[in-house]
Amino acid sequence: MDQYALITGAGKGIGRSMALLLAQKGYNLLIVSRSKSDLIALSNQIKADYNVKADYLAIDLSNAGAALQLFDWVKSLKSPISILINNAGYGVWGNFGELNIAVQTSMMQVNMNAVTELSSHFIPLLKLQQQAFILNVSSTAAYQAVPTLAVYAATKAFVLSFSRALRYELKNTPISVSCLCPGPTDTNFAHHAGMDALADLAAKFNMTADEVAAIGIKGMFNKKAEIIPGFLNKLSATAAAISPKSLIEKITAGLYKH
Repeated sequence: MDQYALITGAGKGIGRSMALLLAQKGYNLLIVSRSKSDLIALSNQIKADYNVKADYLAIDLSNAGAALQLFDWVKSLKSPISILINNAGYGVWGNFGELNIAVQTSMMQVNMNAVTELSSHFIPLLKLQQQAFILNVSSTAAYQAVPTLAVYAATKAFVLSFSRALRYELKNTPISVSCLCPGPTDTNFAHHAGMDALADLAAKFNMTADEVAAIGIKGMFNKKAEIIPGFLNKLSATAAAISPKSLIEKITAGLYKH
């Protein structure tokens, strides 16, 4: 199979698990992350365990122009991309007015702008394939406002809305667009977001990165619009849709109290 999958945020967590799953399926990998050491380790593992290629680029998608730099790198490799997985993203926990706005806008750049820019850059290449996929990674936080994760939840709502609109626009093309909306997952997300104080609570509901990745990849290949791993996560998304917004906001504020 001379097909390539590009995965951002591939160094650890869900992105890493997705890379390994796709390598198992025979896809060549283009893996992207901020950490060069993580990428080298993953690339070496893929090459050792599977008969596929695994090129990598260490880049910070919060930097201006990074998405175009990534696209130019892929073009230089002349790799036939058939899967784009926009997985890079992170959260920042705390009351909005007390947080550094530069940190918040940097998160918005990664969670929203990079997803938008990379989709725009790669759609023409994906259209060249008989079948292609875009999988954007959002969160169950997309389904309601989340006090103390206000900007993070808003960025994930953007990703979900953008993905659904893009899916409709591309329905008569070879590209299928899906959105993965995981709930609490056993990754480095909580630590990076400064949420170590909630670690015990999260541990009660966490799914593993491997579980989420497997459900996400299966849903992508099945051309599902929205993929919500886990029964409790599906239940919470449904509850958010049918319950008064003020009630859901009160509940989430209690769960994520800073």
